[in-house]
Amino acid sequence: MSLEIKVPPVGESITEVTLSRWIKKDGEQVAMDEVIAELESDKATFELTAEQAGTLKTIANEGDVLPIGAVVAGIDAAGGAAAPAADANSAQAQPVAEAKPVAQQQSTPEPAQGKSTLEIVVPPVGESITEVTLSRWLKKDGEQVAMDEAIAELESDKATFELTAEKPGLLKTIANEGDVLAIGAVVASIETGDTGAPVAAAKPEAAAQPAAASAPAAQGGSSYAEGTPSPAAGKILAEKGIDPASVNGNGVGGRITKEDALNAQKPAPAPAAKPAAAPSAPAAPAGDRAERREKMTSLRKTIAKRLVAVKNETAMLTTFNEVDMSPIMELRGKYKDKFKEKHGVGLGFMSFFTKAVCEALKEWPAVGARIENDEVVYSNFADISIAVSAPKGLVVPVIRSADQMSLAQIEKAVAGLAAKARDNKLTIEEMTGGTFTITNGGVFGSMMSTPIINSPQSAILGMHNIIERPVAVNGQVVIRPMMYVALSYDHRIIDGRESVSFLVRVKQLLEDPARLLLGV
Repeated sequence: MSLEIKVPPVGESITEVTLSRWIKKDGEQVAMDEVIAELESDKATFELTAEQAGTLKTIANEGDVLPIGAVVAGIDAAGGAAAPAADANSAQAQPVAEAKPVAQQQSTPEPAQGKSTLEIVVPPVGESITEVTLSRWLKKDGEQVAMDEAIAELESDKATFELTAEKPGLLKTIANEGDVLAIGAVVASIETGDTGAPVAAAKPEAAAQPAAASAPAAQGGSSYAEGTPSPAAGKILAEKGIDPASVNGNGVGGRITKEDALNAQKPAPAPAAKPAAAPSAPAAPAGDRAERREKMTSLRKTIAKRLVAVKNETAMLTTFNEVDMSPIMELRGKYKDKFKEKHGVGLGFMSFFTKAVCEALKEWPAVGARIENDEVVYSNFADISIAVSAPKGLVVPVIRSADQMSLAQIEKAVAGLAAKARDNKLTIEEMTGGTFTITNGGVFGSMMSTPIINSPQSAILGMHNIIERPVAVNGQVVIRPMMYVALSYDHRIIDGRESVSFLVRVKQLLEDPARLLLGV
């Protein structure tokens, strides 16, 4: 009976592969699970194995681009190979019998040596998260890992998580960096038990296999794949205007991979000889004009989608005002040392702004409301989101019940969340929810901006740089430290009167901090 061998699914985003090399030839006998061919995608190279023992009948050719599910070859079962003479059968059976122990030695641990293999899968990281991206391997394939040691970083659209080893042993990576993996997908395996001697014994076999595979190429000159770009690599090289012959391939058999194409640089053209009589043209400025491409992270993609959605789905407007920061700055200058000595944290501007916003939300609750279907949801609490610039993008952790906190408690919460953001340690719960957002572009020098609403919230307050400017006070021009503040709001549920009155109330509380303590 003949069995069809098809291109297996190799990843959610991969729709086609290239048959880079036949390892077994047409008409040869193959053993079950023996590697018969190599398939290459834009991201990695995969081995195609025989699903049963028998005689191989190749259908696709080396270099063919095949969609997932396409038929690559057929295998006639052992019964179909009985026609040849008995001596021919015995001659063919001997290499197959010899090949089996080698394949078992390389891929299947022997139970007698006390080994076991543990699969490492993508753990659940939040109710709303169904897939993650393997951003980078912290431990390499073949390395020894300790129990609970971080082996990889997984990145969702909200945060970055570490994947740890559940047992000590030898790491075998399965997924590649950049792969998008579903929850529960196998990322790697760990070979536990007596791993020292068997690993050392397997290395010579692993080293011998590529040598044997490359022997025909050495006899005939070079492999067919040498200098040949994959489909994705060829497209990138064409866009760059680079000749594939000038690129060194690091793929199987010297094939040019997508990564090789991304890293390739166009060689500088040789200077043409200039006619002696012609006037010389001004030389082009020297310098590196290379371009670099980086794949967008899941976090950056999600930020982009949400910001565009807010612009398209809300009636967003921004109103501005300015705040005289001298009262707060004088108060900080007078009590900051005692404040830090007592509470163990510095007295910054964020606690004053958070406290002022919480008081203003009590008077204008629509600013802290949100739209859900055909309803407006009002909250009798204030969960304030604080925008923080993390190494991998903007994150917005939440200070819960900020309206019930003192200035010291708010400062401690802000410092703790900012530290977690810098170390990529924020949890999903710490970034979920929030009724109002505060963002401070002033730390980067911004003087005025229109912040974008943090959906599904309906308003966001933007702080800016403090600049000493001349202002009129009681008919006299004086120099004061001034800050522009901006309130972006959703005009569908917040009217102009409410938005302007809210921002004026925040201004009053900041310019007279005693109001925050007295509640007036």
